[in-house]
Amino acid sequence: EIGGGFRLPDVMVQSGARLVEVGTTNRVHLSDFENALSNQPIAMILHAHHSNFKLVGFTSEPDITELASLAHQFNVPLVDDLGSGALLDTTRFGLGHEPMVQESISAGTDLVCFSGDKLIGGPQAGIIVGRDELIKKLKKHPLARALRADKLCLAGLSATLLHYLKDEAEREIPVWRMISYSLKELSSRVDRWKSKLGVGDISPGQSTIGGGSLPEETLPTCLLALKIKSPKKAIAYLRELPIPIIARLYDDKLVFDPRTVLPEQDDLLLEGLNGLIKDGR
Repeated sequence: EIGGGFRLPDVMVQSGARLVEVGTTNRVHLSDFENALSNQPIAMILHAHHSNFKLVGFTSEPDITELASLAHQFNVPLVDDLGSGALLDTTRFGLGHEPMVQESISAGTDLVCFSGDKLIGGPQAGIIVGRDELIKKLKKHPLARALRADKLCLAGLSATLLHYLKDEAEREIPVWRMISYSLKELSSRVDRWKSKLGVGDISPGQSTIGGGSLPEETLPTCLLALKIKSPKKAIAYLRELPIPIIARLYDDKLVFDPRTVLPEQDDLLLEGLNGLIKDGR
């Protein structure tokens, strides 16, 4: 099931496609795919990455290189739905490895689908890359007209992807700026927050990556916690500011994570919190 409660099998039924499931929930073998390809007409192999959930325990599945080799052996395309669309190596930041678009293409995948937002960090969109003849076929489909991205979306994607080409994604794209902050930087900023406000407790914490990618992956951070008389009223107050502030409620305290606030937003945050403190909520 993908965002908004849409289920992939339901989408396939409406398209007229027939879904042939292979293997079991926890263990899938290459032979499962081979048996399905040998015993009935198959149009393509679809591989969907676990981008927003984690399957743990006694599990196994063939890697994308093995699937690509098998697909080409049977002369059918392999489509890899990567979801989050990582273009940078997440292990460099102390996170688990998220399959990269480049890796899937290099493995021999015919079409790779991924998000324009999530780990790409651009506008909400769906991106498909791959073999030229298949992309051209998709562009000629009647639905391409109804689903095409508008100029604003394309401009946002272009600006975002240029940062990757210029090797400046970690400096210019908010999600990667947040991921790449060092614990020392975060600690220094929280110290400044507390000093400016004159109240609050500092404690270690964890930042969840979220956004439909890297399930259960976290990064260490420092948190500023404010003891507030009426947390619910305080949360409503902050959300109703001209530039809303979204706080986390933990143990009856409002918690603020500097990893989720860009440095140039610090003064806006402090202004809003000062107003909250003076308001007496």
